[in-house]
Amino acid sequence: MKINEVEALVGITKKNIRFYEEKGLLSPSRNSENGYRDYGESEVAVLRQIKLMRKLGVPIEEIRRMQEGKQTVGDGMRRHLVTLERERRNLEESMRLCELLKERTEPLGELDAAGVLAEMEKLEQAGASFQNKQKQDVRIRYVAPIVVTAALVALMAAMTGVMLWGYLMDPEDAPPLAITLVMAAMPLLVIAGMLYALVQRIREIGKGEIDDAKKY
Repeated sequence: MKINEVEALVGITKKNIRFYEEKGLLSPSRNSENGYRDYGESEVAVLRQIKLMRKLGVPIEEIRRMQEGKQTVGDGMRRHLVTLERERRNLEESMRLCELLKERTEPLGELDAAGVLAEMEKLEQAGASFQNKQKQDVRIRYVAPIVVTAALVALMAAMTGVMLWGYLMDPEDAPPLAITLVMAAMPLLVIAGMLYALVQRIREIGKGEIDDAKKY
């Protein structure tokens, strides 16, 4: 079967199917004639298992352990139940705060947000969590490539500036203007390449798993 057929049969998007392949959860064979992926009944069965686990919120790594036989389905569910219980407590705390805020009649501009935040911080210190960890993780993945690119761009720009400054300070002993401009342009080309690579990296980060659970 082709990926379009699998998408229609299992109800998982092509993007997610490729995502699971990249994560090593699925390994379809290749058609020897055209090199296209060839999905069979075994791949369909695996995708249904993944779909079930992901709808329950089981992490990718837990699914991998079950696939590799490092733990049974029961082991995985016991571990996942611990996570769900923690999330339930966090949700109950959030609901409790929302119930308290529900009775407030003042506009947002007059709300004592500092007092509420202080209470939330106490709960967080006790182990509660009010943040969307999934979105936070995505933001963290963006930070490293942006910081590294910014540092390298600053370095390359400084090199260009030093070359031009050296020519302006002592044009007689400096290389000819044409050579200086070529040398100064090289770091700029590197900067352009790094920015292009950063854009591609950000796009790759954005190719994570789609939350299809709401569509099922």
